Order: sequence, then C-alpha cells, then structure tokens
Amino acid sequence: MSAAVPVSSRLPVFPWDKLAPYKSTAAAHPDGIVDLSVGTPVDPVPELIQQALIAAADSPGYPTVWGTGALRDALTGWVERRLGAVGVVHENVLPVVGSKELVAWLPTQLGLGAGDKVAYPRLAYPTYEVGARLCGAEPVVYDDPTELDPAGLRLLWLNSPSNPTGRVLPKDELTRIVAWAREHGVLVFSDECYLELGWEAEPVSVLHPDVCGGSYEGVVAVHSLSKRSNLAGYRAAFVAGDAAVLGELLLIRKHGGMMTPAPVQAATVAALGDDTHVAEQRARYARRRTVLRAALEAHGFRIEHSEASLYLWATRDEPCWRTVARLAELGILVAPGDFYGPAGDHFVRVALTATDERVDAAVKRLS
Repeated sequence: MSAAVPVSSRLPVFPWDKLAPYKSTAAAHPDGIVDLSVGTPVDPVPELIQQALIAAADSPGYPTVWGTGALRDALTGWVERRLGAVGVVHENVLPVVGSKELVAWLPTQLGLGAGDKVAYPRLAYPTYEVGARLCGAEPVVYDDPTELDPAGLRLLWLNSPSNPTGRVLPKDELTRIVAWAREHGVLVFSDECYLELGWEAEPVSVLHPDVCGGSYEGVVAVHSLSKRSNLAGYRAAFVAGDAAVLGELLLIRKHGGMMTPAPVQAATVAALGDDTHVAEQRARYARRRTVLRAALEAHGFRIEHSEASLYLWATRDEPCWRTVARLAELGILVAPGDFYGPAGDHFVRVALTATDERVDAAVKRLS
C-alpha cells in the first residue's frame, strides 16, 4: 500500500521562511531592527476592549458558532452604520475565528474541489491560492475578473483595499464586477479587512446598495478587527452578506467546532460599538505613513497605489530581493513583492505597523 501524498505538497513554500537571513542581517544593526515586513499591530489593545474581555473571562460553557444575540446585533448594526448596507438581519452575518482561517478553508467548506476554479487578483494575499490548493481546486489569477472564462469558476475573491498594493476598487468597478458575477453564477467574496484605512480614497463595500442593488444574493464581505482595533491576537472577524451562503457555512462550521471564544465575542461587541479608538489608531498610522513615505521617496523609491491599507507599495525599479538586501543593511526589514505574485518582483511592501520610535529610526536611517 503506497503512502498517502501529504496535503502540504499541494502548497507553495511558506514565503516568510525565505526572509530569515535578511532578518538576521537587519537585527545586527547597532540600533536594532526596524521590522516593517509583517502587518501585525504593535499598539495597545484599547482599554474598553480589554475590559470587555476581562468581564467575560468567567465563561465555562461552550460558545456557539453563530455567536450571542448581542454579537449578532453588533455585527448587523456595524454593517449598516459603517458600510451603508440596508436590511441586514442576523441571517446575514457570521463570526469567524480570524479572517485568515476563513480565507484558507472557505473553498473546502463550499464543497469545491477538482475541476473547480478559484480566482483572485494577480497581486494578492497568498492565502487565496492556499485555500484553492487545500481543496484541490484550480487557482486562477486576474487583472480584470470580468475577462475570465466563467466556466468552472466557482469563487471570485475581490480585495479592496488591496494587500499588498493598497489599491481601492472604485464603486462603479465593483458594481460592474458584481453584475458580471451574478450573470454567470459566480460567488463573490470581497476581502475588505482594510476598509477603515482609506487615505487618498474612500473604500466602498460590496454590500453598499449602489454596488449590490440592495440584494446580497451571491455576495459576501469579509471583515476583521485585527487592524482597526489592534485585535490580531484575539482572532476576531466576521462575514456578512448572502444568507443562503452563510447558512450553509454555519451548518458546516457547527460540525467543525469553529467557535469564536466567548470572551472574544464580548470584546468584539465592545470594539464595534466604539469609533473613538478607531479614529485614534488611524491617526497613529497616518502619521507613520506620512513620514515613511517622504523618507522612502527621498531615498529614491517610487510609491505606487497605496491609497489605503497599512502598507506602502514601493519600488526602486530593481529586483525586489536586491531592495530587501539593501534595506536589511540599514537594519530595516520589508516584505519582497514576489511574496504576492510574480508581478510584484520589482516591489517591496513596507508596513506601517511599527512603533513611532522604530518608524522614526527607519526615517533617520533612510535620510
């Protein structure tokens, strides 16, 4: 009997492992490393969210996959208030255990497999491809999704604001894509995790009535509290949209035990009910973005897109690993653009997620 082929053999090499030697170089800088490679929050979790988590710490029973009524109220209320969606009910929302888990396992939970296609942007978060490969579906990249062959296309990922480029899809473009997908029976999942971080553009959700026509049929938005509320460590995220799709996911996730912990549910309610901490965090990122952008441009970089999100998409018109090496010598670690697809091979992604002190150190070294 032959040994089973390991599932991991379907997957690409985990990209961050390739950055290790450059991280060692940067860490050897006399003033220490400035790590701008990973978009992980470094600022404190807001006090009111911590207090909500603590107050719910005595949670001996199992949480439910669909979440408490209070959580669903918070999700529907936020989706209507912040995204401009209308008529959102509990059946239109579903909490998930961080958005990366959802992205990686969604094609499997939708029942996709050999012969099915999953499409995502040519420059994209690597987990879209991973999700397709985990279930045996075919990953397909696009520049304009409406130019794809819809035959066999079961799932279309949108990502606006984009990771890594920060590009924002205009409302009319979103509307055109949603209409095309509905015409061809293609399910749209829109990753909108950076929607609260628009700088030179105002991101729009696929759930906005101008985009979806007031109907959520065939469209689902993915949202996360990791960036807006510094909750990456809490694994707090949710999806909203098509009730039939979310109802099926709820049934499957009940069997799989994919439950958001009860204290995290309580913290999510507090986070979505407060806009003040979001504005304060935006201000921190705006300041870091301004000084980093100016320093990079003075150092010979060109910034493309980057009108939203937590990154600057930067190039010196040279191979990305040469740029990574050059910056590592200055003690600055960035992500090579080819992590996000071959089209990024002359770019680097520079995260705004470092403390003010470390960002100022990077600015000084670039001057």
